[in-house]
Amino acid sequence: MADLVALPGSLDWPPVGPDFAGPSADGANGAVVDVDVDRRVADVSRRLARLLDGLPGRTDGPLASAATLLADLAETQPAAWPATGGLDRLVTGLRCSPVEVDLLILAGLPDEHEALAGLFRMLHPRGEPRPTLGLAAQLFCEGPAERPFLLRAAEQGPASKAGLIRLGPADGPTFEQSVVLADGLWHAIRGIGEWPEGTGHRPGPAVRAGLDDWLDSAPVRSATLAIRASEPRTIFVTGEDEDAAVERGVALVEHAGVPWTRLMPPALDADIVRLIAVHALVRGVTPVVRLPAPAADGATGALAPDLGDHPKPVVLAARSGTRVASGSRPLFPIAIEPLDPAARRRMWQGLMPSLDRTEESLAARHVVEPALAARVADDVRNISLLEGRAGTLADLVASIRARAGVSLTPGVRLIRPAATWSQLVLPDPRIAQLRDAVGRLMHQEQVLDEWGFLLGRRGARGVRMLFAGPPGTGKTLAAEVLAAELGVDLLVVDIARVVSKWIGETEKNLAEVFDTAERMNGVLLFDEADALFGKRTDVSDAHDRYANLETAYLLARLERSEGLVILATNLRSNVDPAFTRRLEAVVTFEEPGLAERLALWSCHFPPDAPLATDVNLEELSMLFPVVGGVIRNAAVAAAFLAAADGSPIAREHVILAIQREYEKQGRAFPAIPGTTTDRSGH
Repeated sequence: MADLVALPGSLDWPPVGPDFAGPSADGANGAVVDVDVDRRVADVSRRLARLLDGLPGRTDGPLASAATLLADLAETQPAAWPATGGLDRLVTGLRCSPVEVDLLILAGLPDEHEALAGLFRMLHPRGEPRPTLGLAAQLFCEGPAERPFLLRAAEQGPASKAGLIRLGPADGPTFEQSVVLADGLWHAIRGIGEWPEGTGHRPGPAVRAGLDDWLDSAPVRSATLAIRASEPRTIFVTGEDEDAAVERGVALVEHAGVPWTRLMPPALDADIVRLIAVHALVRGVTPVVRLPAPAADGATGALAPDLGDHPKPVVLAARSGTRVASGSRPLFPIAIEPLDPAARRRMWQGLMPSLDRTEESLAARHVVEPALAARVADDVRNISLLEGRAGTLADLVASIRARAGVSLTPGVRLIRPAATWSQLVLPDPRIAQLRDAVGRLMHQEQVLDEWGFLLGRRGARGVRMLFAGPPGTGKTLAAEVLAAELGVDLLVVDIARVVSKWIGETEKNLAEVFDTAERMNGVLLFDEADALFGKRTDVSDAHDRYANLETAYLLARLERSEGLVILATNLRSNVDPAFTRRLEAVVTFEEPGLAERLALWSCHFPPDAPLATDVNLEELSMLFPVVGGVIRNAAVAAAFLAAADGSPIAREHVILAIQREYEKQGRAFPAIPGTTTDRSGH
C-alpha cells in the first residue's frame, strides 16, 4: 500500500469532483450513474491496471497474473453473468452517488475472481483480500482535496446507511480500513447465490386456498394496493401465531402479483434488518419477514427498527401484541383471525378434492391455516401413491396431529379414540342423543351458514353436553366414541391439577385447557366436573367470592367455546343450573338393566375368548346388578385367572373376579349356591 500512496495523484481520467457525495442516482447533481455492471467492472479494472503499471514486479509473478486478468476485464464483457438489473435497483432505489457505485464495484471485485482477491491481499497492510479506502482514494480521487468527499461518501452516504458497504475494522488508520460489501451482495448483483445466513430464507410456495374472503377484506385490499404501488410502506400482519401470520403475508403479496420471498430470521437486530432490505432490493422482491416471538416472560417491544431508508414495501409478520418501532413509513396493520368453517371447507375442497361432503365437513372442524393444510394434503397424496388407494379423512387427521406440534397443557390427558358405537351399550334414546350431537357438528354449514341460524353469535359452532350418571356407566366411553366419530382426539381434564388455591391460577389453567383443545380440535372432557361446575354459594367470605368468580369465568369460557365440550358428573343435581341452561344436551347414564348387562357381558368377552361351557352370560346378568365398568374389570380379571390356571375361562373364575369387584366397592357379595371362591389351593 505504501507504493500506491507514493504514486503521482494525477490520473488521466475525469475526476468525479466534489459533488460526488450528494444523493444522485439519476443526474440530480449533474452526474449520471452508469448501472451496467460489466461496464463498471471494466472501468474499475482499467483504473487498477493503471495503478499496477507503476508498481515493481509488474512483469512477473502474482502481479503479472492480476494485471493480465485486469486487462481482460477491462476489454471484455463476461458472458457467464446474467443481466439481473440488481445494480440498477440498488442505485435507483437508494439514490447512490457515482462514487458510491465505484466503491461498491471495487468492494465486489474480490468475489469476481480469486486472482483479484489475491491482488488485494498483497496490497493490504494487514493482508486481507479486500481493497482499502486508501486504494479507493488512489483510484477515484484526482488529488488530496477530494479525499474528504470520498470518506464522507464511504461513511455517511446512502450506500453506507443502507448497509451496502462498510469500513472496517476501525482500530487502525482510516485509509487502511477495508471497504467491505454486504454479505452475499456481489453474488446477488450477479444473479447467483443464496440469501445470507441469518436472514432465515425459507423457500416454498404461497398457499391461497380458502383465503378468498380474507383477501377481499378491506384492510387486505388496502395493503394489496400499497404493495402494488411499490412505495416505502410497511404491511404489519399479526395473529395468535407468528408462523401463521407470515404465511398470510406471503399469500397477500402473491395475491398482489409482486415477486416475494419468505424470511424467518432467528433474531432481528439492526444489521439483519439492513441485510434483508439490501438483498430484497437488489433481487427485486418484497420481503415477508417473521418477527421473532416475544420473550417467554411476555415482554413485548419494538422488535424491528424503523425501515425508513428502504424504498420499497416490506411485510412484517408477528404475534398479536407485538409492536414495531415507530418511524416515517406508513403502516398498514392487518390482524388475522382463524378461517371460519365455510372458508376451511373451501380450502379442503381446493387442496383435497377427493374428499366427499361429509369428510369435508369433518375436516373443516380442524382449525388449521392454508399453509399447514397444503402440507397435510401433500402427505395424504404421498400415502395414496405409495399404497395405491384414495386418501382418507383418517390420513388427513393423522398428518394434522403430526404436523401441528401442539404441546399438551399440564392437567390434560390425551386419548387416541378407538371405541366404536358397537361397544357402547346404552338405551336407544341415549344413543340418539349422542348421534344428534355429532349431527350438530357435521351439519353446521347448512344450518348456520346457509340457513342463517344463530347468525353472529359467539360460540354458535360449539356443542356443550352434560353426561350424568354413576361411575362405570359409560360416560368416558361415550366421549371416546364421539371423538372417534368426529376423527379427533379426546382430551380428558384432570380436575385436581387444574384447580388451584392461588388467586387467578385456576382461570389461567382453564384458559390453557380450552386453548389447547381448540388448537387440537379435540373433544374436551371434564371428568367429575362437580368441582369446577358446581353450584355457586352465598358469599360469606373472600373464598366464596373468589369461587364464584371462577364459576363466572367458566360460564363465559364455556359459552364461547367452538368445539365439543363434555361435562361428566356422578350427580346431575350437583351441577349449577346456570351451566345446564347453556348446554345443548344432557345425557343421563343410568345403571344398566338386565338386557343391557347381557349385552355388556357379551361385549367384554371377545369372540376368540375360550369360555368354558359352564359360563352362562344370562345367569351372570341376572345374578349381578352391576355397571359396565365392573363387568369389564371382572371379564378381564377372569381371563387372567384362567390363564394362570392353564384352562379355559370357567364359571368359578368369573364369580371370583366379580366378588373381588364387590370387595373393592365395599359391597356385600351375594351368596351363590354351589359356588366356591376359595383359591387358597392355587
